[in-house]
Amino acid sequence: MIQKNKTRYIHSLQQNNHTSWDEEVPNQTSSLLPPVKTTKPIVSGEADKGEDRIDQQARSKSSIMELECFIGGHCFVHSPAAPPILRQSLFSNSIQRNNKNGCLNVTAKICFHENDPHDHLFFKSAISRASYRFQEALRPEPLFVDPYAGCFVPPDLDLELDKNSDHHYCIGTRFIDDKLLNATKGADGAKQVVMFTDGMDTRAYRLNWPSSTVIYDVSPQSVFSKASQKLQDVGAKIPRSCLLLHVPLESSDMQQLLRDKGFNGSRPSIWVFQGFPVTNLATFKEILFMVSNLAMKGCLLVGEFPLWLTENDKGAKLNMETWMYEVFISYGFRVQIIGYDDVARSLGREQVEGIPNNLLFVAEHLRFSDDEMETWRMRFQRVEEEGDEEGFEEL
Repeated sequence: MIQKNKTRYIHSLQQNNHTSWDEEVPNQTSSLLPPVKTTKPIVSGEADKGEDRIDQQARSKSSIMELECFIGGHCFVHSPAAPPILRQSLFSNSIQRNNKNGCLNVTAKICFHENDPHDHLFFKSAISRASYRFQEALRPEPLFVDPYAGCFVPPDLDLELDKNSDHHYCIGTRFIDDKLLNATKGADGAKQVVMFTDGMDTRAYRLNWPSSTVIYDVSPQSVFSKASQKLQDVGAKIPRSCLLLHVPLESSDMQQLLRDKGFNGSRPSIWVFQGFPVTNLATFKEILFMVSNLAMKGCLLVGEFPLWLTENDKGAKLNMETWMYEVFISYGFRVQIIGYDDVARSLGREQVEGIPNNLLFVAEHLRFSDDEMETWRMRFQRVEEEGDEEGFEEL
């Protein structure tokens, strides 16, 4: 009976046809506009086309590291070039039961954090998102499969799995996954990925990244360190020829630290903002300012904007779309708000129930990065020097 259920679950994953919700990624090197860069606003407290379907082969490869599990048993992780390897169970000693509403309650008996009162809030929000990814993997036709989310679920946490309803976070996660895979594919794809996360994001491990992709995870140090240890314990590995680098949220100068770790503003990149613990709107604006300094013209910033950041802003309450446009354009981004229901329909799902806590967005960077501006400056200087030398020889 166990083997039958396990086979049925894997079969459902293999039969799941993902439809990519995506837009054409702008050509990040095609602009021939003169290098005029608008002065960026100083934030208080800072020095501080057509839809492009991801080919089915790439999607299937990204799911090849698939989850074979049954509650109360073991977890096997399959690698495309290796036989099944028995890993530490992500869901060991779990309990499954049906509640009166027909949903699946899962209590995962795995201890993740102990005696960390200082980090409680960071852990709490990160674990909440991991639990949604864990639940999604157990659905008959998941939007995505995160084989590692279960190892983050703390003891005695009841998870209610509604097999007939999607969650905004899962819809947003799938949307961002598709954007990342589309932006990084091909010889001209972005090979620098910067993600502002809660520290438990597993995209670096579960997505099928192209060779030579460098992934920067900006997140709380304590959460990332413990999450990395858990992932190491269950055998999670970064794809070959790729690199994962961590930039602590607590860094005094995240922009400089990204540079120190090898980020190059003269090369294409894509940026993600999902789950990052911001404290106020000014903090989010500082992130926009930093991304605008580092990202090439045409690069994308995609993510989920927390609506609670606008609670005390009257303009946002009057017209959220206009307010978002004004905030993003002041830092050189043209933003588009994406409806969760629109994404759900594109994936063959029904309307998402409830009111979202975030706004799903895609923003295109319209300015040159600091590195691009420096390149132009050096070229102009060289041209001027060469002109002066030629003029001197003529005299």
